[in-house]
Amino acid sequence: MSELLGELSRLYQRTEEASEAFNGTEEKLKRQRAAARRAHKRLTRARASLATERARAGELARQQYRRDSAGLPPAVQLLLTPEPGRLLEHGHFLQRAAGDQAETVRRLTGGERRHAAAAKKARAAVTRQERLTARKKKQRDKVRGRLRKVEELLSSLTGDQLARLHELERDRTDAAQQRLVAGGALDPSGAVSRPSARGRKALDWALGQVGKPYVWGAEGPEGFDCSGLTSQAWRHAGRTIPRTSQEQWRRLPRVPLDELRPGDLVIYFPGATHVGLYAGSGRVVQAPRPGATVKLTPLATDPPLGAVRPDKPRD
Repeated sequence: MSELLGELSRLYQRTEEASEAFNGTEEKLKRQRAAARRAHKRLTRARASLATERARAGELARQQYRRDSAGLPPAVQLLLTPEPGRLLEHGHFLQRAAGDQAETVRRLTGGERRHAAAAKKARAAVTRQERLTARKKKQRDKVRGRLRKVEELLSSLTGDQLARLHELERDRTDAAQQRLVAGGALDPSGAVSRPSARGRKALDWALGQVGKPYVWGAEGPEGFDCSGLTSQAWRHAGRTIPRTSQEQWRRLPRVPLDELRPGDLVIYFPGATHVGLYAGSGRVVQAPRPGATVKLTPLATDPPLGAVRPDKPRD
């Protein structure tokens, strides 16, 4: 039975890894979609600008054609005209027109360059989006495959075996919790665990989700995966934090386990692939795994990697 529990734990952990990889790709895909929209807007503006400059260049070309088709060279026209002053004045305007033509050509050339650059960026954005979509599909299929393995293993057990498995899991968790307390890594007394205002809001919201099912890739309101629960709890407390447990571990300030206060996030496993929200007294509220619901558990249900604090000390 101990080996079976170990196999189940490994399957759960791998499922969580695949789920968090899926979540990470989904976040990148959201950013890439936004980048693609911005690139297409730039392309639209560049196209409009290019059309305007081409129209100006066409008008100048027609004016130049009319001037060139007048026949006599400017010097001969000056000798023959009864009003040379007016012709000289007209020549001044012709000189200005030549300057305008050069400026229009310059703008046209710049517009073509901007259009080409915008088109290139738009194509690249679409290509990256397509690649991320394909990666997301592979990760989704991987999660589904792992979930099927967990379901098949659990369905093969008898009622007595399941009861024994749960008992063994509870004993292991209690022993791990006691080791953390005895080693000084965890203070369940609450002596230093007064929460911040936002931390209390995040915890209260997370506790309000107890009983809802674990659903991989979900951010509520009907179900959650582990980081979906923690990121939404803090969003409802007024602070946006990263979506995945890996990014929460990488980007948020870290705190020792013995300085935890309610609302802090406890990160699990070497790859930072699971997360729960500290509730005080050595417990976390978490969406633990497939087939389970959001619940309060001892902190040491899984091996903790460390903890992070989403809010500032004065919050």
